[in-house]
Amino acid sequence: MSIIETKIEIGVKKPFRVVHISDTHLTYADMRDGERKVALAERRSQYFKEAEDTLALAAETAKRYDAPILHTGDLSDFVSVANLERVKQYVEKTDLFMAAGNHEFSLYVGEAKEDAAYRNQSLAKVQAVYRNDIRASSRTVEGVNFIALDNGYYQFDAEVLAFLKKEVEKGLPIVLMMHTPLYEPALYQKALGAKKKGSAYLIDVSEELMERDYDPRHFAQKADAVTHEIVEYIVSQPLIKAIVSGHLHFDFESKVADRISQVVTSCTTVRVIEFV
Repeated sequence: MSIIETKIEIGVKKPFRVVHISDTHLTYADMRDGERKVALAERRSQYFKEAEDTLALAAETAKRYDAPILHTGDLSDFVSVANLERVKQYVEKTDLFMAAGNHEFSLYVGEAKEDAAYRNQSLAKVQAVYRNDIRASSRTVEGVNFIALDNGYYQFDAEVLAFLKKEVEKGLPIVLMMHTPLYEPALYQKALGAKKKGSAYLIDVSEELMERDYDPRHFAQKADAVTHEIVEYIVSQPLIKAIVSGHLHFDFESKVADRISQVVTSCTTVRVIEFV
């Protein structure tokens, strides 16, 4: 667990800080959700042992800087009564602004195709513990419009595109918050590691790069027309200055289209971002 300090130039009049965390993956469950969910919690908890420490450090750091906490998804690893109770406690004690990840709506990790119908089984229950709309909402901080968008299933929905275009009409510089980062070459290579081609778990990877026959998630990550349209809109919109994201469970900083700063924050990192 560590604190990383990052500075992003977006041309603000008064520099300010935010605290960014992602992919904490709380893994609480009890018998209110039954034996199967308890067994899932026991199995998954071994991978995310520092979740509470990361959340505590983020809260402490945000208090020190009098800054909001931006969380870009997978605060919980799956839907359970105990997880939602813990999220609600954290939301009530902190200034948290949230963008949904795919695990926010996971009933049992990896057990079903994740799509809108699957998400909607738990959406109302999950949304109830957050202050902001975790699928599409905005918040202005020091004259900058922070926009949280749900792309946890590797796609953007049409209503998300409409929401973003309406927010652009405000004329403020924009920082996007999303769970899954946008494709750019350096991040793609980092995510792939030694492999030459593949999906790399990013948004809008080209079909040519995704070609391989051993990735069962290939088709889930293929960008549809709306997703491609919104990515083209993002990279062409001059008011969009930066993207904060997670999902990949490692830390990385780069630029999309050689212009938009994109930071990826890992499960156990608390990133203090200073916008100047």
